[in-house]
Amino acid sequence: MSIYMTCFWAILKREILRFFHQRSRLFSALVRPLLWLVVFAAGFRSALGISIMPPYESYILYQEYIVPGLCAMIILFNSMQTSLSMVYDREMGSMKVLLMSPISRSFLLFCKLIAAACLSLLQVVIFLLLANLVDVDIPWWGFIYAIPSIFLSAFFLGALGLMLSNFIKQLENFAGVMNFVIFPMFFLSSALYPLWKMQESSLWLYWICQYNPFTYCVEMIRFALYGQTNISASIIIISCVIVSGSLAVASFKPRKI
Repeated sequence: MSIYMTCFWAILKREILRFFHQRSRLFSALVRPLLWLVVFAAGFRSALGISIMPPYESYILYQEYIVPGLCAMIILFNSMQTSLSMVYDREMGSMKVLLMSPISRSFLLFCKLIAAACLSLLQVVIFLLLANLVDVDIPWWGFIYAIPSIFLSAFFLGALGLMLSNFIKQLENFAGVMNFVIFPMFFLSSALYPLWKMQESSLWLYWICQYNPFTYCVEMIRFALYGQTNISASIIIISCVIVSGSLAVASFKPRKI
């Protein structure tokens, strides 16, 4: 086995074991979206319903609409948590050990992104299985069809988080920046409300949502869960993956670690 494959499996195994050993992180990863689905959606169920719009072929209840947004939220939180571990590794000195190996920095970041994407996929699948238990009708084949969309979203959000971790050196500072990034991206998107409803209430908020790349993560996953492809959203996210990935590699300065 080559040194690159050894490094890849070692980083992947380390990130997965770290996730399962951090019980509070595992618990919050499962409970957070379920609370939104069961509590938040239940409160708006009678007041909000979503009329017929792609990819839906009929009128749907609000809790069914927000499921793709909650899937994207899971990916967003996990990506930022993975980036937080990058800052932790830097403070503890384990990042220096990795950098001493004859492996390119871009490959190290790629391994981190793959690990984050695998953890995101695992969490999303568990959430979708639990969502089906509370009468949210998601086609079973949508799980499989959505895998590429989940990985693309995880690559983009993970690269964005890694890029931020390259500029923010202290663990405490990064935790604060996480909230500054996560909540605006989530709330100013189509995760909770359709864009046409946002346009009716506030035109400037609508345009902010339109320029928020997280919106296209949500829409790409939404269409994929129903066996459809949102071409424009996919192109935008692929472009975001290339840009954010390039910036993450360019801003990763081993001499400053």
